[in-house]
Amino acid sequence: MAGQTADNYQERSYGAEEIGFGGKPGIVVVDFQLGFTDGQYALGGAPLIMRAVDNTERLLEVARRCNVPVANCNTAYMNEREMPYWKVGAVRETFLHDHPSVVLDPRIYDPDYDLKICKTGASIFFDTTVASYFVKERVDTVIVTGCVTSGCIRATTIDSFSHRFRTIVPEDCVGDHEEGPHRDNLRDVGRRYADISSADACIDYIEAWRGQNEG
Repeated sequence: MAGQTADNYQERSYGAEEIGFGGKPGIVVVDFQLGFTDGQYALGGAPLIMRAVDNTERLLEVARRCNVPVANCNTAYMNEREMPYWKVGAVRETFLHDHPSVVLDPRIYDPDYDLKICKTGASIFFDTTVASYFVKERVDTVIVTGCVTSGCIRATTIDSFSHRFRTIVPEDCVGDHEEGPHRDNLRDVGRRYADISSADACIDYIEAWRGQNEG
């Protein structure tokens, strides 16, 4: 049945087009806060998320050196009244402005370089200035990193697509609590909205872009 479903999508032209990298990259880093990257917290320390942190750290080192715009976000609220109707208990209990779980992981956040956003929805673009920041910076290609693949990464990818950006999701720079939802959601957005890539391919693109624009 699964194979038949995959064939049906392909036969109906899903995934037929490759988006490709464009003229200028920008990177979004979604929710690599301690609540997801520190194992002491209920949502923290999942292996796929930690792998994504390591690869995103590599990607960001190159991106900052090449002067690529970076927007970095956490999720936090004043109180439960401000929150949407989250069904995740740990979010409702700990994702508050004064809680240590909302601090951005220092491995992926440079306060002297990154645009920092505190988001209150699933997507980094929802009710924030990220899209207009990228427009001002003349970005046409958004590289999506962060967590969780099946939640805020999926929402961010769809919003990036909806803002008419070329959208690239490096598989090894995003993570989830389980591999199944991680793979399923990447396959699904890859059929419709984004190219699924890798950290190394994005690094090669950024270095080539810098080489073409030096001087």
